[in-house]
Amino acid sequence: MAKCGKIRTRDGDLMFNKDIGIDLGTANVLIYIKGQGIVLNEPSVVAIDSETKRPLAVGIEAHEMLGRTPGKVKAIKPMKDGVIADFETTEVMLNYFIKKVNGKNFFSRPRILICCPSNITQVEKNAIKEAAERTGAKKVFLEEEPKVAAIGAGMDISKPSANMVIDIGGGTTDIAILSLGGIVNSTSIRVAGNAFDNDIIKYIKDKYKLLVGERTAEDIKMTIGTVFPGSKVEKMEVRGRDLVTGLPHTITLTSDEVEEGLRESVYTIVKAAKSILEQTPPELSADIIDKGIVLTGGGALVDGFNQLLSQELKVPVFIAESPLTCVAEGTGVLLDNVHLIDNH
Repeated sequence: MAKCGKIRTRDGDLMFNKDIGIDLGTANVLIYIKGQGIVLNEPSVVAIDSETKRPLAVGIEAHEMLGRTPGKVKAIKPMKDGVIADFETTEVMLNYFIKKVNGKNFFSRPRILICCPSNITQVEKNAIKEAAERTGAKKVFLEEEPKVAAIGAGMDISKPSANMVIDIGGGTTDIAILSLGGIVNSTSIRVAGNAFDNDIIKYIKDKYKLLVGERTAEDIKMTIGTVFPGSKVEKMEVRGRDLVTGLPHTITLTSDEVEEGLRESVYTIVKAAKSILEQTPPELSADIIDKGIVLTGGGALVDGFNQLLSQELKVPVFIAESPLTCVAEGTGVLLDNVHLIDNH
């Protein structure tokens, strides 16, 4: 987080015309304001009254309602797999967050830099851009997530040597090799943190005939979860609804079982990373063997991911210093160096 403090505003105008960087994630939205650092980190959730279609809560407050809302209140995650699944709700969410961080500056029309997965379509890019423009932005830039994550993790991607980053977010895993300030080779797969949660839900349902919710699954993943066999030996009591009796029931789950439940999705990520390495020019491959691969995003925090990738790819794998905030911090660096942004 040290990088945040280094950015200084050189002219008073920025008080009225802030540059904003947004990591518009499937799980969380992070907002970086030039000169202030990360000012917002909230879940990408909106609670809506299903009768009047009015938003009732956004972010943390709405996340608390997930799986616990009365009939007429719906908690919606408007981002799916890194792209906008519900345009109107995304707009409501962006509007709310931008007003929240920009509230005191009534005259401010900020320039906004938004990060998106590396292989989304032009239509999806336009939808993200439009949603941001309608919040009153003066100009909207889009930049690819793995590039921004690499910059936020402290990599110098401007030199003619290769850097490899694997960014495991909520909806997508972005894998990229970067050199000379751009992406040499990349892929984005829709297997990431949310898929892991669903795998855990499915595993418990199939093995124990017990139904658990998304929040419980996420808790299991972060508390006892591992993707490297034998790396963690822990147990956890899990409560849910018994599918046979319909009544509340408790089971004990182990780390080994979570590893088994996650295996298929995890190996999809391993395969994608192998495929990117196989398509890389030999000189750049040599750089990656020397430097290793940097792991960013919330998925980097799942136990054993760096060990498994290192074993499978035969390359050292390091977890970024603050994997959850790399993309947001990268937007800060880019806003200070707007010439580095690919503005298509």
